[in-house]
Amino acid sequence: MNDKRILPFHETLIIIPTYNEIDNIERMIKTLFELHENVHLLIIEDGSPDGTADVVKALQKEHPESLHMIERTGKLGLGSAYVAGFKWALNRDYNYVFEMDCDFSHDPKAVPDLLQAAMANDLVIGSRYIDGIRIINWPFRRLLLSYLASIYCRFMTNIPVLDTTGGFKCFTRKALSSIDLDHIISSGYIFQLELNYKVWSKGLKVKEVPIIFYERRDGQSKMAGGIIFEALFAVFRLRLKKIFGTL
Repeated sequence: MNDKRILPFHETLIIIPTYNEIDNIERMIKTLFELHENVHLLIIEDGSPDGTADVVKALQKEHPESLHMIERTGKLGLGSAYVAGFKWALNRDYNYVFEMDCDFSHDPKAVPDLLQAAMANDLVIGSRYIDGIRIINWPFRRLLLSYLASIYCRFMTNIPVLDTTGGFKCFTRKALSSIDLDHIISSGYIFQLELNYKVWSKGLKVKEVPIIFYERRDGQSKMAGGIIFEALFAVFRLRLKKIFGTL
């Protein structure tokens, strides 16, 4: 890989949604700034009662130009958090926009790999399933569910992506601008497939790069049972929209 110092971190925004991430937020912010000096961060804070926002506000005094936060009232969901972040980014001069979890399941050291690939592609997905299954410390049931969900999504949509629902990715400005952010039909984790599918359906270049996914060590997982039902119906609806030209 090219030296990270020549990568366009100054044009890059990493969006991190948070809800009750008091155990992780300070360490994540400091780690990203230590590794990638010129990068910008946008925290989408959904009214965490544990004081996550207060930690971010304190750190903003140290990074007034590069650490940003949108505070929202109540837990409004992952999809709406990213949509808010994408709109914020498109109203500014960022050319590369990341999605990233706060819990260190996405390794901050992998950011340069995705960013370098984004210089030659429109959407880069950090893949848990390329070159084998690359997930650490997941229970077998969850691993099987996730893997089967990706197979189902590929079968229904025909998208040539192994990790259809992964949440560590980098969009170029071109890719984000191709998506009608006011008409996203998914709200949970299938939101990730919807974005991938819409970018790919526009004929833009989508690339997967291998990452290692680590189960969170601190805080609580936000995975919920309703995700399964959303996936079954939302994927089918996306396919129909493409067939009828309303995607």
